[in-house]
Amino acid sequence: MKAMPWNWTCLLSHLLMVGMGSSTLLPRQSPPPSQKRSFVTFRGEPAESFNHLVVDERTGHIYVGAVNRIYKLSSDLKVLVTHQTGPDEDNPKCYPPRIVQTCNEPLTPTNNVNKMLLIDYKENRLIACGSLYQGICKLLRLEDLFKLGEPFHKKEHYLSGVNESGSVFGVIVSYNNLDDKLFIATAVDGKPEYFPTISSRKLTKNSEADGMFAYVFHDEFVASMIKIPSDTFTVIPDFDIYYVYGFSSGNFVYFLTLQPEMVSPPGSTTKEQVYTSKLVRLCKEDTAFNSYVEVPIGCERGGVEYRLLQASYLSKAGAVLARTLGVRPEDDLLFTVFSKGQKWKMKSLDESALCIFILKQINDRIKERLQSCYRGEGTLDLAWLKVKDIPCSSAAVTSTGCEPPVPFCRQDKYIPPLGLLRLGSSPAQVYMCPPILNPPPTSLPTISLQTVPEHWLWMPHLVH
Repeated sequence: MKAMPWNWTCLLSHLLMVGMGSSTLLPRQSPPPSQKRSFVTFRGEPAESFNHLVVDERTGHIYVGAVNRIYKLSSDLKVLVTHQTGPDEDNPKCYPPRIVQTCNEPLTPTNNVNKMLLIDYKENRLIACGSLYQGICKLLRLEDLFKLGEPFHKKEHYLSGVNESGSVFGVIVSYNNLDDKLFIATAVDGKPEYFPTISSRKLTKNSEADGMFAYVFHDEFVASMIKIPSDTFTVIPDFDIYYVYGFSSGNFVYFLTLQPEMVSPPGSTTKEQVYTSKLVRLCKEDTAFNSYVEVPIGCERGGVEYRLLQASYLSKAGAVLARTLGVRPEDDLLFTVFSKGQKWKMKSLDESALCIFILKQINDRIKERLQSCYRGEGTLDLAWLKVKDIPCSSAAVTSTGCEPPVPFCRQDKYIPPLGLLRLGSSPAQVYMCPPILNPPPTSLPTISLQTVPEHWLWMPHLVH
């Protein structure tokens, strides 16, 4: 691939560092070129780590989800409000949690790791979900972090029992005259009977409403969720879906994932476990999740494959990059960081690639494959859900308004989710970067992007 015709740099100086122990945030400054660059810092409590950060686009206020605390900071990193979330007496084996019924397991002081932090702009509140009590959430007022609600008395209120900060992703879908939806995707840590891996929930206007986080649709046969079947664990005992990123665009909700698979290496009769990166797509209005689709995703350059997804970010193309890629400035681009290999879920970024996908091209490829599947070509290849491949069958396509004029969101609740589409999804550009850092093996990279002006800055972060 030819070098870029415009000035693009892997910026290492513009880091948002989130470190174990030091817990320091460094905002980017823009001093005159003649001055030495300086930073303002914010430090949390000793031995406290930061897990998530969101910025209010209207005010510039920063919200930080940490172990046992939620912080509200000014744009220059001054602490405005602190809300304590832990520790408290708990045991991960207590289901329902001991705040609902007596638990016979031994209770110990347990930290509350922030696992999800979202701004609900419509209701001016912060959704902060932690690791205590099987993953219950608090709804906090943005102004002062006053607790508006903390639903915990129903099984729908327990989002995830995984005690890791990067195990849950949420995407809010807003409506003008209706309650919003919250799509939740989470690792299940071997507990599929308790937690769906992906679901859509009601986000009620009243933070104390009984229906908060209830499934958008639920009847005797179908609900707005997908659970990992118990049979899957007989094939891959430690199977789970690890969610790396989530977003909405147009009529769809997307999640970027890592999933273990058993494959036979060339020339071998035995199988070994590898991790495959996949993009998951759902129609926003699909209450039965029949539109569920998975697409393998990765990049290649110079004969070297980069298949292990580390981080992702959705943004608009901007003027210069739009000209380079032949798209409109307002088109959505998916920026992804992959590392080499597929043997381990987490790796350092010593050998990594930044790959840019045009979201419309991904959707076009999905549409093509869906059309062929509805003509009876190929199979529904979703081994973790179906255990075995199921042949595609001819079917009439019902319009649901998801993807006009040829929509593929199927309404028949007895039709199973479509499954994995085996198609190539090549990035529009692949850029090689030098080693970012030598982080500890447990560091989780994230990325964000910003235009300055007309050019993109890639800002890698580390969450440890």
